[in-house]
Amino acid sequence: MNPIKKVVFVSVGCLCAALGIAGAFLPVLPTTPLLLAAAFLFSRSSQRLNNWLIKTKVYKAYVEPINSGEGIPLCKKASILGVSYAVMAISAFAVARPLVWVMLGCVAVFLFWLIGFHVPTASAKGAE
Repeated sequence: MNPIKKVVFVSVGCLCAALGIAGAFLPVLPTTPLLLAAAFLFSRSSQRLNNWLIKTKVYKAYVEPINSGEGIPLCKKASILGVSYAVMAISAFAVARPLVWVMLGCVAVFLFWLIGFHVPTASAKGAE
């Protein structure tokens, strides 16, 4: 691999991993897509960083259940939606502009579709 390309992939991968891990604690940042991007970038640039990422608790909690087809427990899905909608509601009231309300409404509908119908739900046996 080109050394410049490798440096770019590792740098962007580290940024995605850091933001993804922060997203596990901050409801505004999307954890899973950022960790998936980091895994993609690391797998093409640094086996050591890729091995580190897939061993982290955050990766195992957010990405492995989706990759394995196991899914996310229903209570966790409800929690994700609840926190996300609360943050969106606070944002909507803070900004108080109709265009922002429409954009947040579209994001809310997309999030509901994504979590509700696209991400598999873990069976009762797989739920904690």
